[in-house]
Amino acid sequence: MHSAFKNYLLNITESTDCKEMEVIQSLWSGYGKISRYQLVNSSRKTIVVKCISLEAADQHPRGWNTNTSHNRKVKSYQVETHWYKHWSQQCSNSCRIPHFLGSFSEGNQQWIILEDLKTNFPLIQQQIDLSGVKVCLKWLAHFHATFLNQQPTGLWEVGTYWHLATRPDEFEKMEHHELKSKAHAIDDLLNQCEYQTLIHGDAKLANFCFSENGEQVAAVDFQYVGGGSGMKDVAYFLGSCLSSSECKRYETPLLDFYFAELQTALEASEYQIDFTALEQEWRTLYPIACTDFTRFLLGWMPSHQKVNSYNLNLMNSVLERLT
Repeated sequence: MHSAFKNYLLNITESTDCKEMEVIQSLWSGYGKISRYQLVNSSRKTIVVKCISLEAADQHPRGWNTNTSHNRKVKSYQVETHWYKHWSQQCSNSCRIPHFLGSFSEGNQQWIILEDLKTNFPLIQQQIDLSGVKVCLKWLAHFHATFLNQQPTGLWEVGTYWHLATRPDEFEKMEHHELKSKAHAIDDLLNQCEYQTLIHGDAKLANFCFSENGEQVAAVDFQYVGGGSGMKDVAYFLGSCLSSSECKRYETPLLDFYFAELQTALEASEYQIDFTALEQEWRTLYPIACTDFTRFLLGWMPSHQKVNSYNLNLMNSVLERLT
């Protein structure tokens, strides 16, 4: 273990020693790993450490090893560190995240030290039923309510890992000519909407940790947190855990549920806003957000399972309305 980092870790956790117990997962494209550490003589038994190497990697699973890709990754880890240091404290138990314990950097190495969620949120689900979908939508609604109309200082100006300005390589490869010609108009509709919040930016099922009873979740992975409409998170999340037919069947009731939770969260915070106007704008943006993600997929991996009939039908309806 890096000696300077170990000293820092022992100091902030008030431990006499530590040991890496397991690698939870490797970071995308070979940029490091997330590990669980055991602490000795500390009030915490375990913690999670995100160890990041900012040197250019050459292991991208889809072959996108470009300078643009590398620079985006480097910024994403800088954003995540800034998020935990300066923003994460605003999250309540209604949008639970791991508590930030500290960060350390030296040269091209960077570490983020976090609470181990396994104690209270031990389950990572690969598929969930509608009740599980609603638990995650509730988290998103409270997260979006918490940060409504806040400027994303130090974060991505436009959240999500697929937004157009950061994906020129994939845009160049895209072969759908009509979508390509209207991609910037779609991007503008999302970026210039009146009601903006902070969005998680990678709100897929794999980034939610469930409690034993499945009634609560906490979210991880804030590399792409930034500004935008909450619909970008909702559209992306539903696509991560529902099939094409399920998206079509449950779109309306699940959006109804999300907006009811969003309204409840805003009323509890006594935030003064024209909720009817917000809901009307964001419902209109839902198919546009789906289309924006489809645009990314058609450049990045056209054969992806999320390029399905549900998203293609939404895309065609959006394109028809855009002149």
